[in-house]
Amino acid sequence: MADKLTVLLVDDHALVRKGFRRMLEDDPAIAVVGEASEGGEAVRLALELKPNVIVMDCALPGISGIDVTRSIRAKSPGAAILMLSMHSEDTLVRQALEAGARGYILKNAMELDLATAIKRVAQGHLVLDPQLAKPEALKGERTGGLTARELEILRHIVAGKSNKEIAVELGLSANTVGVHRANIMDTLGIHKTAELVVYAIRNGLVNLP
Repeated sequence: MADKLTVLLVDDHALVRKGFRRMLEDDPAIAVVGEASEGGEAVRLALELKPNVIVMDCALPGISGIDVTRSIRAKSPGAAILMLSMHSEDTLVRQALEAGARGYILKNAMELDLATAIKRVAQGHLVLDPQLAKPEALKGERTGGLTARELEILRHIVAGKSNKEIAVELGLSANTVGVHRANIMDTLGIHKTAELVVYAIRNGLVNLP
């Protein structure tokens, strides 16, 4: 088990969990270590099992998967959560990212490659379903106008790095990075990091690794 990626499945439908488990257990690099059918159980198992990745259904009964994600991240900030949803609305994608999810993929996708998405999330990448990454503006105001330095900083923001981490990487002060971040949001007319990440990817301002 030590050399495998451990996964916790959270979905209120037993048949869906069974299908995902079978799909994942075909991959020798992944081990499903637990299943949860509702929010409270998901939080408990996430803290108890400490899986590498938590696959979270967005539409759980009672408390939503987004709220469960927020709760898990509050108790375990390093938890890597991949959100699964039947819905592609921009609002839900932004809410999931703001809650701390590191990926959002559609459950009804014809070519759902869950194992690959899990591996990418475990590696620290942000994963968005290709169907969500069509080149359309979230705000419809601007799609460019950033300097080369701002685009460079935007790439680091999309990778989930803090101002301090970006500053160390680029040899700048954290204050300078903060000013660039503010200018980027100002230029694009966006004022939330999660919304900025989705916008950047959808409009091709950055490329996912």
